Amino acid sequence: MGFKVGEIYLRQMQSSSQVEILRSGHQSAFLLVCEHASNYMPAAYNNLGLPEDLRQSHIAWDPGAASVTHKLSEKLQAPAVLGGASRLLYDCNRPPEAVDAVPSRSEIFDIPGNADLSAGDIKLRVEQFYRPFEAALKSELDKHDKQIALVTIHSFTPVYKGQVRAVEIGILHDKDSRLADAMLAQALNHTVMKVERNEPYGAQDGVMHTLIEHGISRSILNVMIEIRNDLIATEEDCEAVASMLAVLLNDALSQVGQGEQLKQVSP
Repeated sequence: MGFKVGEIYLRQMQSSSQVEILRSGHQSAFLLVCEHASNYMPAAYNNLGLPEDLRQSHIAWDPGAASVTHKLSEKLQAPAVLGGASRLLYDCNRPPEAVDAVPSRSEIFDIPGNADLSAGDIKLRVEQFYRPFEAALKSELDKHDKQIALVTIHSFTPVYKGQVRAVEIGILHDKDSRLADAMLAQALNHTVMKVERNEPYGAQDGVMHTLIEHGISRSILNVMIEIRNDLIATEEDCEAVASMLAVLLNDALSQVGQGEQLKQVSP
């Protein structure tokens, strides 16, 4: 269950367990976000009582997502905000009131270090991991003097709770589907991968927090991209997927058009 892609990025992030920022303030058409970029856990948390194989597995982070985000940031010359610690410590794509923001169980696995946490314990996780990430993302959005498209990058496991997933790339959205619609309309021009809307997750799964909090609230274009992690299992795979996504995103943005982009979508 080990996963080696992105270790260079994990080593860079271990000096700061809250957030990593790339190309801060660059005036790009896009701002990238990778909430589950790292499986790093500060020593004080004693690995949450988990063995090494689970700390390397998808329950602790999104394998390959950090590498794709780094490469996509370079290709688009876009700023990017990446979470610097495992989502088992705090899931930065969840609001503090969400019951799964600090999960006591993930997929079929119990998380011993998250069992029986007090309200104070949860508050400490929020302050240590979520608030710095939230502040960094808000700061990057505030640096832009024009409309910018918010794009979050995730990966998902090919098999979940024993069920094989056929979808290869998911294009996810909440009530603002403008950029997602354009990407889905253009997808066949750019990839032979199986691309689907709101798969393998959708709004009903509580995964839209970043899009709602930082995209819809500002009436800016927003989309979540989910990539099946067996398709980004090497740096070469990540490079290929990032190259494809860079062209797809640019073409989709052109299809939406500046006039449509500036239409208000009520929060």
